[in-house]
Amino acid sequence: MTLTHIEHIGIAVEDLKSATEYYEKVLGLKCYAVEEVKDQKVKTAFFKVGDTKIELLESTEPDGPIGKFIEKKGQGIHHIAFNVKDLPNALKETEENGVRLIDSEPRKGAEGMNIAFLHPKSTFGVLTEFCENPQDKK
Repeated sequence: MTLTHIEHIGIAVEDLKSATEYYEKVLGLKCYAVEEVKDQKVKTAFFKVGDTKIELLESTEPDGPIGKFIEKKGQGIHHIAFNVKDLPNALKETEENGVRLIDSEPRKGAEGMNIAFLHPKSTFGVLTEFCENPQDKK
């Protein structure tokens, strides 16, 4: 498996608008994309910091993954995402090494990425996401 870089850090927020204002006005970052991922019941806002992105995540439904996370743990860091080459193979290798997968097959995520999550009980409490940009395969 080849990890190329930290793709993004996902941060769960209750109010995307207020959080975006903080990142723009206080930290001086520019939100370059806002997107709703309906099947994940989430609305996202993205910021670039060097080669890494910050992804703010607001639940669109209380029973969505982000809504449940905030209810249980409050706002804060939700996951870390690594860019990988050959996502299906990365999942296979990870599972062969005894890591529990949330997603055994890649699925579509924000920004057109193919994504899959590893279970935090197998990753020392850190929800880990693997991302692969389909454009990188061309």
